[in-house]
Amino acid sequence: MQVVADRSSSRWYAKFADVWIPMACLFWTIAAAGSILGQSAPYDVYPEAAPPYYRVRLEPSSSPGELSFGANFTIWIPPEAQTLRGLIVHQHGCGEGSCKSGLSGAYDLHWQALAKKHRCALVAPAYEQPEKADCQLWCDPRKGSAKAFLKALEMLGEKSGHRELAGLPWALWGHSGGGHWCGGMAMLYPERTLAAWLRSGVPLVEPVASKGNIQNYSLNDRILTVPLMCNVGTKEGVSVQDERFGSVWPANLEFFNNLRSRGGLIATSVDPLSSHECGNQRYLAIPWLDECLSQRLPAEFGEPVRPMNASQAWLASHGSDSNTELDPNNASADALKWSWLPNERIAKLWSQYNKDTLVVDETLPPAPDLAILQGDTISWTCDADLESGLAYFVIERDGKQIAQVPQKSNNPFGRPVFQGLQYSDTPPLPLAQMLYRDATFLSDGAPNEPQKISEPQKITVHSVNTVGRASAKTAVTIRPAIKP
Repeated sequence: MQVVADRSSSRWYAKFADVWIPMACLFWTIAAAGSILGQSAPYDVYPEAAPPYYRVRLEPSSSPGELSFGANFTIWIPPEAQTLRGLIVHQHGCGEGSCKSGLSGAYDLHWQALAKKHRCALVAPAYEQPEKADCQLWCDPRKGSAKAFLKALEMLGEKSGHRELAGLPWALWGHSGGGHWCGGMAMLYPERTLAAWLRSGVPLVEPVASKGNIQNYSLNDRILTVPLMCNVGTKEGVSVQDERFGSVWPANLEFFNNLRSRGGLIATSVDPLSSHECGNQRYLAIPWLDECLSQRLPAEFGEPVRPMNASQAWLASHGSDSNTELDPNNASADALKWSWLPNERIAKLWSQYNKDTLVVDETLPPAPDLAILQGDTISWTCDADLESGLAYFVIERDGKQIAQVPQKSNNPFGRPVFQGLQYSDTPPLPLAQMLYRDATFLSDGAPNEPQKISEPQKITVHSVNTVGRASAKTAVTIRPAIKP
């Protein structure tokens, strides 16, 4: 048995090999492995976490008030950020499959674009809930996950050198049980919560009684200043009332009415195409969070969170494609039954999303950076379009398309996306790479010899976002191949 150090996750794991090791060494290996013995499939496979990614893991605990499950916390920090302003949390839902999907959440290029714009870090917890275990043991933050999350931020701060992580305000996104968790965190830490997007899951709030093992929260006035969005699929009790997800919309309405009737800055939105899967919700969630961050984030670390600008707000009725501008000085009783939206721009996007999810985007996506041809391979880097993400890349030679990467997108749950997309809004593994290989780039088929490309001959790469808009073309730089 060989013991291999995984520096990216600061852990040890055992890997079987066809070598003989004395029994005494085996005992030492078990002792050194220690914590990893609790980390089993499917939670033992995840991407490398080299800077600007960092990962820490917390062990499960049997102590009262502590997290019952092990958990990984992976963070992406914009490389150019000297001091961070905030934190964006992407939280998976309940069940083994959804929890596993959290392992790739911090690698999502579209969510990174939002974080980069606002000088925020992007963190994705992954709670190691066994399939049959009680989800409430982590999705209720009062049962140990809030304490674990705050501890993980301290550890990530130490590991990354960004010690401000422990005190940053956060914007929350959660799916299903993750929505329950994000709503609970907003209730517990309203002064630290910039905004919360709750997809297909909300907490119980007084006067709604606790239900079985789901405990309610006390309502406090501070939560009424936090912008909240309750987002569901139409097949979760709006147009389809089935046994599995039919209760989602009624629960969201109950939560909405409870807070909005008290003046809370809360709205509902309905994906007209989906059920419990996340679908195309990110094309409204990211612009909505972008606006909330723009209004609320402190300019610098340590300054207080800013209030939303009520004078810009719009109101909208459930399921309506028409909006009424809010006069904050003359809000009637009916106004407290309508969704509260940050401004006119978001209200128009909200209307289109509720209609067909085809949220309008007139912007061009970023062009690729550092496109290099070395041997038979072109590699490049590229940021995602903030509004519409990345669908694919196009390779051209002398103005003629020679390839599309990927040739076919893997996203059964919504628009085609370069990285693909899982049920819980995270990219599948292995992660998509910005690479294209073509043997014709080698001269006469000779190994590792770059083809002589004449001057007006030119190879370019450009990106295309999910509404079909193309970026500027980036010329490929040719470098000598690395000799074997």
